[in-house]
Amino acid sequence: MRIFQFRIKIGLLLSIGILCLSLSACSSTPRSQPIPRKTSVTHNACNLFKRNPQWYWEALDTYYRWGVPVSVQMAIIQRESDFQAGARPSKKQLFGFIPWSNVSSAYGYAQALNGTWKDYQRETGQHGNRRNQFEDASDFIGWYCNKAHQQLGISKRNAYALYLAYHEGLAGYKNRTYNQKPWLLSVARTVQSRANQYRTQIARCKYSIPKVDIN
Repeated sequence: MRIFQFRIKIGLLLSIGILCLSLSACSSTPRSQPIPRKTSVTHNACNLFKRNPQWYWEALDTYYRWGVPVSVQMAIIQRESDFQAGARPSKKQLFGFIPWSNVSSAYGYAQALNGTWKDYQRETGQHGNRRNQFEDASDFIGWYCNKAHQQLGISKRNAYALYLAYHEGLAGYKNRTYNQKPWLLSVARTVQSRANQYRTQIARCKYSIPKVDIN
């Protein structure tokens, strides 16, 4: 009798396991593939979208909503986190060598600060959005760049100026605080160059990116 019951339990467990596998295989949106750190993968938009095709469609959805080109979104994300979902700023060091605390509250693909992220959630009603989700980070960047366009008159295709506003804040950009930071101006030029590079690459491969249901 015990052997019979044991066989029934094993059969049920196997059935449940097969069902779970079949459900995960039918998922409409694949999980993001981690991007290796410090590789040339992040310098090529086509390689990024080959690994994670849903990123293209999510960034394109942001473009339709906020008008910020996919190439600009990707250039900002590349600079901020290099496409690492759980990216955080380096920690301060106690006595010069003991990791102590984060420099700021920046987190996720877009390195959004706690306060700015809460403003985004409140204004958009997207209270469930998370900074370590690419789709949500993309939407955040679209929202922020749209505000920069509305309040500062920055073109949504001007990755250079948008990044300065993104880094310094809208008030900081208005007060031109970036002029006191030559290193930041250099970084912003790099972001613009990357956006131009991404735009050219995306034009070549966008029609070959597999369609993914992101809803």
